[in-house]
Amino acid sequence: MRLNQNILLLGKKVVLVPYTAEHVPRYHEWMKSEELQRLTASEPLTLEQEYAMQCSWREDVDKCTFIVLDAERWQAQPGTTEESCMAGDVNLFLTDVGDPSLGEIEVMIAEPSCRSKGFGTEAVLMMMSYGVTKLGVTKFEAKIGQENEPSLRMFQKLHFEQVAVSSVFQEVTLRLTMDERERQWLLEQTSHVEEKPYGDGSQEPR
Repeated sequence: MRLNQNILLLGKKVVLVPYTAEHVPRYHEWMKSEELQRLTASEPLTLEQEYAMQCSWREDVDKCTFIVLDAERWQAQPGTTEESCMAGDVNLFLTDVGDPSLGEIEVMIAEPSCRSKGFGTEAVLMMMSYGVTKLGVTKFEAKIGQENEPSLRMFQKLHFEQVAVSSVFQEVTLRLTMDERERQWLLEQTSHVEEKPYGDGSQEPR
């Protein structure tokens, strides 16, 4: 999605930056993991296919993708590369033609050292806030593998409720509708987030 290609979102634990070609090699290495392929229901791609996918996602109007960076590592010293700070990614898919206010959200904290630190929770909250305030999203869905208990617990803590279970795909669908009370709660949870300009994948830590 071109809408988010020039912005950076700075949180307490994570920084969200647009998915650029700079990030592809590290992302490609992550997706060689059979565990991540299973958890994300993904097929392994070649490096060339991964670059093509990154270009496609940048151009698609119905896919909003941010790479999740470890904020502490990213801010530790000037000149730190984003690739060395990558923790995962967070995505919002606006693919329901009949309901443009519905967004399917997913998050992956791929770097083992970055797990169980609240990175996924903050990344999801930041993406939800972006979806609500910039993209007109009022309903969120998350489709989680039945065995992925950490993700199920995380989304339930963020007020998502289970609405369906697919034994065929072995996944649970959770949903959250943003009424005024939920919207205010979300904006309170993300009031610390700063939006900054981002250019050419070469943003220096601040």
